[in-house]
Amino acid sequence: MTESNETVPAQTIHKGLTKAKIAKIIFFICVGSVLMGVSIEEFLVPNKILDGGITGISIILSHLTGVNLGLFIFILNIPFFYIGYKQIGKTFALSTLLGITVLSVSTTLLHDVPVFTKDPLLATVFGGVTLGAGVGIVIRYGGSLDGTEILAIIANKRLPFSVGEIVMFFNVFIFISAGFVFGWNRAMYSVLAYFIAYKTIDLVMQGLDESKSAWIISENHQLIGEAILARLGRGVTYLNGEGAYTGDNKKVIFCVITRLEEAKLKSIVEELDSNAFLAVANITEVRGGRFKKKSIH
Repeated sequence: MTESNETVPAQTIHKGLTKAKIAKIIFFICVGSVLMGVSIEEFLVPNKILDGGITGISIILSHLTGVNLGLFIFILNIPFFYIGYKQIGKTFALSTLLGITVLSVSTTLLHDVPVFTKDPLLATVFGGVTLGAGVGIVIRYGGSLDGTEILAIIANKRLPFSVGEIVMFFNVFIFISAGFVFGWNRAMYSVLAYFIAYKTIDLVMQGLDESKSAWIISENHQLIGEAILARLGRGVTYLNGEGAYTGDNKKVIFCVITRLEEAKLKSIVEELDSNAFLAVANITEVRGGRFKKKSIH
């Protein structure tokens, strides 16, 4: 076994995270967990509005028994630490353990703090945004604040449903239960808060400066490529393609832009070749290469 290690390039061997990166991950997971705690104790729970997942179950059980909410959140998530460790990895499990611990402590410490609002609509909107921001930050830095998705990943291997469908089914059950416990108007507020949180998570994960990929096929590929470089300041790559129907060789332009540049890109393509094929798709993350914008005149 020792001979095989000697032939492996040093840069391919797994390297641990630096202390600075570990500190950054811990900091942001703590920030995200505290934000979720603020959402739960300052907006949602005082107005009898639920989150989905294990947190939603914890809120219902805490309301029915009078036992501390943070205790339920921590205890009910314990099985998922082990599952996460087995299915995803040690780093994920430790990050999740940190997030859940900070969340449980936050809800306990914030329980007696005066609530921000008693208006259920304001609590729904601001609670949903704060909740989504907190969860999004934790996910972005490699952790989780709820075991539902881990459970869904396991169930997905045995059931003919996607992870998203399993999570949605689980949450529908929770919100129906909330209707019986807190009343149906509060259950509907809970669904609205969940939707707002879901959209906020996407925003936090993707960032405000969302990137897009563009694929352009045109006879005027050279002109279009030069125009994108000069007028948008974005680099382009020319790819070789072949039409399946005609067998003709084609040049394909590939470039990455921000969502704010999409309209200008379309106008450039329309101006130089109104018959060009253009496809634009969302990209969740861009790294490396020369994505940095060049200066334009």
